[in-house]
Amino acid sequence: MSLPVELPRSSALSRFCSVRKQTEALCRPLHAEDMVAQSMPDVSPTKWHLAHSTWFFETFVLAPFDADFEVFDPAFRYLFNSYYEAVGERHPRARRGVVTRPTVERVFAYRSSTDERVCRLIERASDEAWNEIATRLTLGLHHEQQHQELMLMDIKHVLFQNPMFPPYLELERSSEPSPAAAKQDWCSFLGGVVDIGTTGAGFAFDNEGPRHQTFLYDYGLANRPVTNGEYLAFIEDGGYANHEHWLSDGWFEVQSRSWRAPEYWVQHDGAWFEYTLGGLAPLDREASVAHVSWYEADAYARWTGHRLPHESEWERAARDGVAPGPFLEAGKLAPGRVDAGPGAPAAMLGGVWELTQSPYVAYPGYRAPRGALGEYNGKFMANQYVTRGGSFGTPELHVRPTYRNFFYPYQRWAFQGFRLARDEA
Repeated sequence: MSLPVELPRSSALSRFCSVRKQTEALCRPLHAEDMVAQSMPDVSPTKWHLAHSTWFFETFVLAPFDADFEVFDPAFRYLFNSYYEAVGERHPRARRGVVTRPTVERVFAYRSSTDERVCRLIERASDEAWNEIATRLTLGLHHEQQHQELMLMDIKHVLFQNPMFPPYLELERSSEPSPAAAKQDWCSFLGGVVDIGTTGAGFAFDNEGPRHQTFLYDYGLANRPVTNGEYLAFIEDGGYANHEHWLSDGWFEVQSRSWRAPEYWVQHDGAWFEYTLGGLAPLDREASVAHVSWYEADAYARWTGHRLPHESEWERAARDGVAPGPFLEAGKLAPGRVDAGPGAPAAMLGGVWELTQSPYVAYPGYRAPRGALGEYNGKFMANQYVTRGGSFGTPELHVRPTYRNFFYPYQRWAFQGFRLARDEA
């Protein structure tokens, strides 16, 4: 659920159309066969993302407010509900890939029909109903932007299962080696009482509030995320073979899953390659490392004698207007290297989601909203860790310093990396 927002009717139509078209633009490099595959339970087929984001608008915007509402297909309520218990039963997540019908063509027809009806509602809804419609519409658009990034994360995992390592999109590759990443440096921050969480100005998810005070000790934060080359040094030093760096649960994952490197790293004839959305490429040692689990980031930090930042430390540092990294609109589809100077951290927004050591729990005073939309964030506040800042796959208008994303500590398919922190007291 989101906090109440103001979305002028005059701009709602263009905003809605822009987000919906961006989702479909991400599908252009794909064939129908690509869009129905599911490579693991955490991954959803592209077709499902297209339908579910549409189901959201049909269920939470059209059904309550469109006087002429007719359901597009009654079966879609079951097939494309994700986790909303209040809405009813749903198809098991791990089996979304076996649903070959409706076809991709039928799902696009569903999107087209729903778009027409939402646009008509935007134009004709009463002034009395508009504030609630605008709040739900805004939430639906940010929800769809979440799924835009998930689509890229998921199709990358799907295509990686193919031994030919096909690219999602052919990208231009420079024959020149990447310039060296900025030297890792430390940015110091004084401790004290700080305000954390959304101010209420502009859109925010409910889990970003209430704004509250917390105490920070003096700390240091690296000026940029850890690079592939730096992480490779951890591997070459036996990082995955030495239990001393790992928490017990992390060491269990290393052993049971046979982890020896980040997700999508491939070693051939002694050389390291990385599978990207542009296909298999020599490992760019200057780019920010991505696709590591929380356990791996924590182990690397211990190996260096440092730690991961608390999310409140991260948010405090991100307020200083740091230079952003690439977002979805840049079309780079990879983290890239980070330019950073001394004194201020860089690329805290965009590039890679940054893992923190903070568990995903409620802020003081948080209460999940009642009803189906109250299930959006609050019910997941257990056994996950907070990531911050967005990635190269995140739409730029979707992210802000207070945004709290969250993943389980073993998950690696997300566009997530990390930067180091240290105590300075």
